[in-house]
Amino acid sequence: MTSTAFEEIPIIDLANATSGDPALRCSLAADIRNACVTVGFFYVKNHGIPEEVISKVASAAERFFSLPIETKMKLDIHASSNFKGYTALLAENANLNNKGDLHEAFDFGWESDETAYSSDGAMVGRNVWPNDLPGFREDLLAYYDAAVRLGLLLFPLFALALGLPEDFFADKGAIARLLHYPPQPPQPMEGVEGIGAHTDYECFTILWQQDDTPALQVMNTDGRWIDAPPIPGTLVLNLGDQLARWTNDVFKSTVHRAINGTGSRRYSVPLFFGTDYNVRLEPIPGCVSPENPAKYEVVTAGEYVKSRLEATYAQSRM
Repeated sequence: MTSTAFEEIPIIDLANATSGDPALRCSLAADIRNACVTVGFFYVKNHGIPEEVISKVASAAERFFSLPIETKMKLDIHASSNFKGYTALLAENANLNNKGDLHEAFDFGWESDETAYSSDGAMVGRNVWPNDLPGFREDLLAYYDAAVRLGLLLFPLFALALGLPEDFFADKGAIARLLHYPPQPPQPMEGVEGIGAHTDYECFTILWQQDDTPALQVMNTDGRWIDAPPIPGTLVLNLGDQLARWTNDVFKSTVHRAINGTGSRRYSVPLFFGTDYNVRLEPIPGCVSPENPAKYEVVTAGEYVKSRLEATYAQSRM
């Protein structure tokens, strides 16, 4: 029998995302639907995030992770009730069968005068910032804002792809992180990978990855790892568990991992775009049928994400 498993990650051009021609937007939504149903990953070009903004956040990541460990640990994510701040090497474990992930991270989210200090909800609240890194906060928030604008452009296209009103996904939120992967042997060390095999927790992830350091791999339906190397001028977009649960697995949240066998340091910046954390993830009616009955217990988005993060960080809290 011929396999139908994907062998490569498709590239989708977003040039028509804001077109006034409904036919062009629907055609783009159809391409997105095909990628979501068959792969769960795709590259996007003409994404609208300026190269200068990307360069500055990449430089900010390199500057932050070059700080002494004692300085970074002052922002330890374990001291935060809302998972903001610094994660040390091996403190995270995405694949619970592994020993730990060979990366360090810095997590941050939306910030405004009204909301940065809120403590209402499972995942909201203030960011934490280093004291002596000029421009760091500004460069991160500039990238965050640009990536959020891209996410706001994509949500209506996902709605069209599901045959829903374009404003269906009206309640949205996002959290971003800087990632640094030290080099490791080309073959995975036993129980230690850059980040172990996992699915993402939110609706979708927008990922910038460094051009010259491939590491991302995506598992196809035959259980084989397919490389997703950096392609200049593109970002990677993958679906997460919130959207998979919402669509009753019509859209795929695909297992992936990162192994940095390049011999060089690798930096990446994912932004995890989800719905507001108080939204209940009830299956979309058009995605439930006698042949595909509802598969998941209904929980709020915040409850789901918090439970996954607690499991991920449980090893390093011991």
